[in-house]
Amino acid sequence: MSTSLSICFTSDVHGYVHPTNYRDSTEQPLGLAKLATIIEQIKEQKHMLLIDNGDFIQGSPFTYYYAKQYPETPSPMIQVANTMGYDVGILGNHEFNYGISYLNHAIEASQYPWLSANILDKQTKEPYFEPYVIREIKGLKIGFIGLTTHLIPQWEDPSHIESLVFEDACKAAKRWVPYVRKQERPDFLVVCYHGGLERDPETKEATEPITGENQAVQICQEVDGIDLLLTGHQHRLLVNQVKETPLIQVGHQGAALGEIEVTFDQNKAVTSVRPMIHEVEETTNTSEAVLNDMEDKEKTVQDWLDQPMARTRGDMTIDDAFQARLTEHPFIEYINQLQMKVSGASISCTAIFDNQAPGFPENISMRDVVTNYIFPNTLKVIKLRGRDIKEALERTAHYFQVKENGEMGIHPEFLYPKPQHYNYDMWEGIEYTINVSKPVGQRVVQLDYNERPMDMEEEFAVVMNHYRASGGGGYEMFSGKEVLQDIQTDMTEIIANDLLQEQIIEASCNQNWKVVYE
Repeated sequence: MSTSLSICFTSDVHGYVHPTNYRDSTEQPLGLAKLATIIEQIKEQKHMLLIDNGDFIQGSPFTYYYAKQYPETPSPMIQVANTMGYDVGILGNHEFNYGISYLNHAIEASQYPWLSANILDKQTKEPYFEPYVIREIKGLKIGFIGLTTHLIPQWEDPSHIESLVFEDACKAAKRWVPYVRKQERPDFLVVCYHGGLERDPETKEATEPITGENQAVQICQEVDGIDLLLTGHQHRLLVNQVKETPLIQVGHQGAALGEIEVTFDQNKAVTSVRPMIHEVEETTNTSEAVLNDMEDKEKTVQDWLDQPMARTRGDMTIDDAFQARLTEHPFIEYINQLQMKVSGASISCTAIFDNQAPGFPENISMRDVVTNYIFPNTLKVIKLRGRDIKEALERTAHYFQVKENGEMGIHPEFLYPKPQHYNYDMWEGIEYTINVSKPVGQRVVQLDYNERPMDMEEEFAVVMNHYRASGGGGYEMFSGKEVLQDIQTDMTEIIANDLLQEQIIEASCNQNWKVVYE
């Protein structure tokens, strides 16, 4: 007689519970409140285990508000997860954004274990979190091993991870998979990896620079004994397999649920593994239990978001994000000038983080701040030589690609496997011209400082967010550079404080850079 069970999982929820994008009041097909309805429908019909694959407690105005206003209180996301009955959680890279103390509060309040086998205690070199767990259901032993993308030190504030060491995820899998097989003898072993695919699973061609950030294909190729690989981090929707290992990824913001239906025969041998994705639809109902859990907290956040802060004089709205990357925009001018004001640095760079960034309307509220500045970044001032700045500008110029019809578009590297518009920087304090008709690596045709050609050996103080300062996004030329100043205040707070102080901000541009195609 056969036995079936479903392993269901979310990934990269990023703090979205209610079906809202927080930009307006329209209902969106996303969020745990809608996923909970799908989960309950599956539970009514099947035996189920529910997993979260990382990046759970950070990423929305909802989670930002509670992390900043109540840092000693567990994230409200944990209350939701407990209500929904999660069985296992995995550490994602964004779990560390609010510091290790805030993360530990969340874990302590969880009614389920959080796993990561490759995040180690710096002193003992043993896993800081639980490496694996065994869950028994219908007489079957299901093993779960957690892994986390190990490039976190390149992105995270060092003070948040100072007691930790991040081991290569594939190396850790090679140790822990045979260990769990031997010690626990599970009937089915799942590796839950908060990381993505670095290669096409069929052709094995690299789909991104091979940095170690994403190793799913490598893990499948080099580690035997994995029955299922759950992936994440890249916000993709995919079902595939490498060698004999099925793998699946379910997007982000609670817009889809992964379900893997596993069937065993009477001897507990696996007879089928069927991965599938359930996307939230416009007609998907919300869970009253989840909404009731968060009703008061959500209202508090919505009221906070609508507080008026300042006004603009002139137009600071972003109607076309691509055009705003071709021609200097007043919103970007404002952010760069603000970064220079609070740091004292003479040069600054920043980005439009995604194509939904609306810029500032005439009357600015906190909602406008957090929908434009979506990451919990702090600022660093680092010492760069002129040649480092030139190299960084060539990296940013790679964002553009000339299409076959002669029009300018976006290079696929910044679109796949997930959009990375946040890796195109715009600079202030220097004058430069990017000519997209030139070969990649030779596109910066003008680079001046104080109205003269920049000296490639001269040293400059440059302010940028901590992710970029660590080399994140392919800016290796910044990695390891001397930090002149570390500003620990969250950038959203810096923006909010400036708006409250100034009350009126001018929409202006000094036209210090341009992108041409000639």
